[in-house]
Amino acid sequence: MLSRKSKLFLMKVLGLFSVIRGYNIPIIILAQYLSAIFILAKDKSALETLLDVNLFLIVIASSVTIASGYIINSFYDSKKDFINRPRKSMLDRLVSQKTKLTVYFVLNFTAAFLGLIVSWRASLFFSVYIFLIWFYSHKVKRYAIIGNLMSTLMTILPFFAIFLMYYKDIEHTSSYVVIFSHAAFLFFLLSIRELIKDLENIVGDFSSNYQTIPVVYGEKISKYIITILSALTVIPVYVLIELDDVGYMDIYFYACFIVLIFFVIYLWKSTAKEQYLNLHNVLKILIVAGVFCIVLIEPSVLIHGKKLLLSMGFMSF
Repeated sequence: MLSRKSKLFLMKVLGLFSVIRGYNIPIIILAQYLSAIFILAKDKSALETLLDVNLFLIVIASSVTIASGYIINSFYDSKKDFINRPRKSMLDRLVSQKTKLTVYFVLNFTAAFLGLIVSWRASLFFSVYIFLIWFYSHKVKRYAIIGNLMSTLMTILPFFAIFLMYYKDIEHTSSYVVIFSHAAFLFFLLSIRELIKDLENIVGDFSSNYQTIPVVYGEKISKYIITILSALTVIPVYVLIELDDVGYMDIYFYACFIVLIFFVIYLWKSTAKEQYLNLHNVLKILIVAGVFCIVLIEPSVLIHGKKLLLSMGFMSF
């Protein structure tokens, strides 16, 4: 049997895990690696990319920065979260504000240091990224439109850390178009998710004087914007299918369109928090499924990586 002190310690660890949303970090790491393997470095084997030390450091620095971002977001949103997510808020409150801030600064220092090992540009990038997350949490997120845009951009930015700082040898214009089309599709999905979250949390946002789009312009306008964003996802997908060979990932895109049609229909019938929560969960599934479906772009990359492993004598099965 665990002692009372041990149980309290485990509860605090669980609380900290909840604050940094530890369940999201593995997905973020996987998404960055799959993006590197199947989108940004198609000419390299999977093993070559996986064994790249600089890429590893950038991915870890990104994950650490995002974790610290969740902490500072929780620090400023404690009042609002107590209204919108009372159960999660009670778990988060097991960790003192002092501990949160200590872990926050340690994580930020770690991210900057890991970036510095790669290059001073990488360290500067993560330092600016850390500042932007703090600025968003402290000021920007309280305001309509700009708060939503910045939140979405903050989510996408770690992927550009790999693109801008590591894969500098991309020469063809079409490659840039393909990369930014992938980013645009993700941008639209994340923007929709942010608006759904605002609809879901409208009571807490209103009580805490957060000027979100649903609070300022109402639910109907928010639904119109979500509908338009859903329709706009067609544009980057069309570009990807026409200019690039997305392999079997086109199945994922077609499935997304079908889901989004029913998503919008259900959206216009939704009025309660529970209904918006269901819509939010659908978007989470679409985004996570999209991460795994990146493999469908070019499965042969994995095969080439496997061949390289065999030639190095690392395969034992």
